[in-house]
Amino acid sequence: MQAEKVQLAIAPIGWTNDDLPELGGEISFEQCVSEMALAGFAGCEVGNKYPRDTDLLKKHLALRNLQICNQWFSYELTTKSLDENRKNFEVLLEFLEEMGANIVGGGEVGNSCQGQLDVPVFEGKGMLETAADWRLFTFMLNELGKVAHDRGFKLAFHHHMGTVVQTLEETLRMLNDTDPAFVHLNYDCGHFYFAGEDPALALQQTISRVAHVHLKDIRPNVLSWVKKERQSFLHAVKAGVFTVPGDEEGCIDFAPIFQTLEEAQYEGWIVVEAEQDPAKANPLEYAMKARRFIREHTGL
Repeated sequence: MQAEKVQLAIAPIGWTNDDLPELGGEISFEQCVSEMALAGFAGCEVGNKYPRDTDLLKKHLALRNLQICNQWFSYELTTKSLDENRKNFEVLLEFLEEMGANIVGGGEVGNSCQGQLDVPVFEGKGMLETAADWRLFTFMLNELGKVAHDRGFKLAFHHHMGTVVQTLEETLRMLNDTDPAFVHLNYDCGHFYFAGEDPALALQQTISRVAHVHLKDIRPNVLSWVKKERQSFLHAVKAGVFTVPGDEEGCIDFAPIFQTLEEAQYEGWIVVEAEQDPAKANPLEYAMKARRFIREHTGL
């Protein structure tokens, strides 16, 4: 992969967790972004401790040679109107535009169990009951994609455990039923593996729509426990189901993933996004581990 076309970023979720604020609650924003830069990353996504004052945020990032590449957006297309979603969406676009980003991410949370601590993730996932429900969902997603496109953004939708778009089949259906000019994919190898899919095959089948990449690995022993004990997504995160590429406890084969990205001449951000308990997995140590792994296997 060519360094002038692909940039590496890392998500703050390894330092502080938006859905589980007790994880990394003691870690400051300044520590987070300083360690991202120290580990050798060029960009980052946005976390809940980031200042919303764009001048202040720009100052902190410029000191560390970092830039914002994306922020999660919580789509509520299954539970709220298009106008309600658009209003919040446009607020985020204004913020990201000011920060120089051109990707807006996120997944559907309105009909999901991803944020519910006591709902088993494999039993409570979001579902749409009828074909009409699905058509409305994809219509609204397409409309927000147009809003993003008209402002120079790519909407990169994130397939996610516990949601209406979790499996490869659901992801392909979502892509097939939306306009490729307006709706793109935020590919995440960890979520595909978690969902029981082959992440390399999933990338091969979706690469033409991929506009943003999340890299994480899976600890298979924790995933087995999640299934056996009927655990929620958040309990899985707390237990360490995710880790970074390059961790010896992981199980994903990244070679075919990197090969597909290279063969497709992927351009954009590759983001290490592995939510963990920082008390168990030191964020700087794991960020450096991931950065070293990516450099050794891609040359980036």
